[in-house]
Amino acid sequence: MQSGYYSATGGMVTQFNRLDTIANNLANLNTNAYKRDDVAIGDFTRLFKESRDELPLEDNTREAAKFWNRAMDKVPIITEDYTDRSLGAFSQTNNPLDFALKNENAYFAIQTPDGVRYTRDGSFNLDAEGSLVTKEGYKVLSRSGIDYEGGITLDSTTQPIFSPSGRISSRNADGEIVDAGAVAIVSFASPEYLKKGANGLYEYAGKEINKDRELYTLNDDVLRQGYIEKSNVNAVLEMTSLIETNRLVDMYQKVMKTHMDDLNTEAIQKLAVRA
Repeated sequence: MQSGYYSATGGMVTQFNRLDTIANNLANLNTNAYKRDDVAIGDFTRLFKESRDELPLEDNTREAAKFWNRAMDKVPIITEDYTDRSLGAFSQTNNPLDFALKNENAYFAIQTPDGVRYTRDGSFNLDAEGSLVTKEGYKVLSRSGIDYEGGITLDSTTQPIFSPSGRISSRNADGEIVDAGAVAIVSFASPEYLKKGANGLYEYAGKEINKDRELYTLNDDVLRQGYIEKSNVNAVLEMTSLIETNRLVDMYQKVMKTHMDDLNTEAIQKLAVRA
């Protein structure tokens, strides 16, 4: 068996998968609050060493050897994919219904047909009933209504004022300041369990959401009104990674071609002569 050929094939497939991640990052370069994804590349040996204690059979036994393919132990594979949650640049819009979150572990709670979801895209609107909604029409939940689908209703004739903690107020026709509740802004003890979905929404995949989720208090300085967080994708970095990945694919392709065209041909000719 030509283990080098299979190693090159595995390496090429890994780079194709990495290419998909880079392409998705570039496609979301201008998506509000988008967080770039990346991958860590390792080999089968690393995965085996990390998980062998969890195997059903003890190591160094004949039965356990079935889990260990020494001809494939150095094939490059994606061992981990992760999301870079660092803050993107803030862009001033002066729109009173645009918001940016200053803490990278902060999310708005949104009510969707599939349940509560979370987002960092604070580009909101008012619907016909005066409810604060996302661009897709999903209701933005209030701090007091996060567990029973309670939204936020604003008077479209007044300009709402949001404090840095998310408390909402407005001035009525008599000039009085009226309290309108607070927007639900949450953080997570284990943000790595947040799974990306459509329209910039996240679903929390942890088992104990009520334990891991924590509402920001009225004293927290987390909200910035009139600003939008942009994507944290660095176009130069992604293009550099794109070029590197393409070169690696080309290199693996040449290795595979050498194995198939040169080494196989030479082996067949020499074996035929000796026969």
